[in-house]
Amino acid sequence: PDVGLSMIFGDLFRGLMSDGGAFAAGIDYSELDHPGPELATAAEQKKVLVKSERDPQLELATFSGGCFWGLELAYQRVPGVVHTAVGYTQGQEQFPTYSQVGAGATGHTEAVIVYYDPGEVTYDQLLDVFFGRVDPTTVNGQGNGHGRQYRTGVYFHTAKQETIARERFKEEQLLYSKPVATELRTSMPFWPAEKYHQQYLEKGGRNGVPQSAEKGATETIRELKNWSPRAFRFGLFFDCVNKRKSISG
Repeated sequence: PDVGLSMIFGDLFRGLMSDGGAFAAGIDYSELDHPGPELATAAEQKKVLVKSERDPQLELATFSGGCFWGLELAYQRVPGVVHTAVGYTQGQEQFPTYSQVGAGATGHTEAVIVYYDPGEVTYDQLLDVFFGRVDPTTVNGQGNGHGRQYRTGVYFHTAKQETIARERFKEEQLLYSKPVATELRTSMPFWPAEKYHQQYLEKGGRNGVPQSAEKGATETIRELKNWSPRAFRFGLFFDCVNKRKSISG
């Protein structure tokens, strides 16, 4: 997402003026709401969480679908999703910032991590939301966002997620004449993004008009940098589930 030069220069200024570690990167992870600090601590330790350390009944899933604002709101609306966070993953550099990732300097992609209750929502249903929102045949981008930082991906945390996702990718490929370009890889450490990116559209976005994050909300997400005809055709969650059923049936 493009949040303007002031935010980019803010990242650079904070990095130059601070002492080291997370502060040198321009992000004070301690200021983030949960699960931000938990994720940052794990990333610093080069760990990929499978379950929440605070709430071990919650499992984790990671997706990248272009600009992370709209994809996060889509998952916020899903019953059974308890927490979401946006950030950067699948890169080697530690403490990545928005400006660094946006410049293509770190190899990361903008991503959303989902904390979900598997008793209320399945991983397959989370994939419904993802594939209902992206064009998986687009290479390194979605909508008007171009570059490897906008590439799409499904990053599994467990062998079970990998099995489900690989089968789903085969099914999705049957829907397209072009090859699916979406990555399917094991998750790497997830670095939370700056606080102003978290739940950005729910808080009003660039226009100051909040969008509903209520469970089951179906209003069109007004984040048009990244869209696909399938996203509008199938909606966000409930319509995606119906689509999934029609494909499998």
